[in-house]
Amino acid sequence: MRHRLFRIIAHRVWTGVLVLLGAQTVTFFALRLTPGDPVDTLLGAQTSASPQVRAQIAADLGLDEPLWRQYLHTVLRPLTGNLGHSYQLSEDVRTALQSQLGPTVQLAAGAILVALVIAVPAALSTAGRGRFVRAAVSGSELLAVSLPAFWIGLILLTLFSFQLHLFPPAGGGGLASLVLPVLCLAIPMAGELGQVLRETLDRSLEQPFVLTLRARGLTEPALRLRHVLRHGSLSTVTMTGWMLGVLLTGAMLTETLFARPGIGKMTVSAVMTKDFSVVNAVVLLAALLFVVINLVVDLLYLVLDPRLRR
Repeated sequence: MRHRLFRIIAHRVWTGVLVLLGAQTVTFFALRLTPGDPVDTLLGAQTSASPQVRAQIAADLGLDEPLWRQYLHTVLRPLTGNLGHSYQLSEDVRTALQSQLGPTVQLAAGAILVALVIAVPAALSTAGRGRFVRAAVSGSELLAVSLPAFWIGLILLTLFSFQLHLFPPAGGGGLASLVLPVLCLAIPMAGELGQVLRETLDRSLEQPFVLTLRARGLTEPALRLRHVLRHGSLSTVTMTGWMLGVLLTGAMLTETLFARPGIGKMTVSAVMTKDFSVVNAVVLLAALLFVVINLVVDLLYLVLDPRLRR
């Protein structure tokens, strides 16, 4: 068991280093290939600055150095804990990320929790049931997955904010302002999780151990909760891990739509203004999140399925 854990961790650390390096490389060259002068974008179209000021800004951002040196600086600088300085925000990038990380974590954690609360009971109660019940629930899940996130957000805003006045339409203060953004992210996730979990539960209910447990007199709720759910949860764990990784992308749209503070909104602004330091730091954070989640998912496999320990 220890040898297998060491192999998993070592493999994930090695592949994680390659993922982080690849993410930073792609981001670096993608930002440099976009049209327009970064100094002009930072100053604004209507701002006139002397050549000396423009040269000073380029020097502060490291844009006056050769491209290869800029690349090495971008890749190696995070190893020292220095993520650079944001000219647009006028503060250290690490400080800016720390100030915006809390609202994004609240949004992501709330969304994945609500999605699981919706998907798991729906899949457990409809797996192996009649066609009508399955068709109704599956149709609802398919609709939730098919609707674009911004449409869901607009529907929630129109119904619960502008008509019923139950929740604020924008802002990031208090629990009430978190409800609609969480639902906007959670509804499509719940649809996907429910479909995947139901399919694995259906296969698990056809296994011989289910017939044996039923013959021993185990009740249906206990059978589904204690045995079938664990047996069919591996694919759900994989899907949940993947969703946690892509939540940052969903948070960008949601935070912009609901005018919430967070990393997503800051990233959109950084991309529009070519704030290279902020964009590089956010991409690095997202890639690191994927690496950590993949490691946690691999370790959860060993907990959920003892056969994998051998």
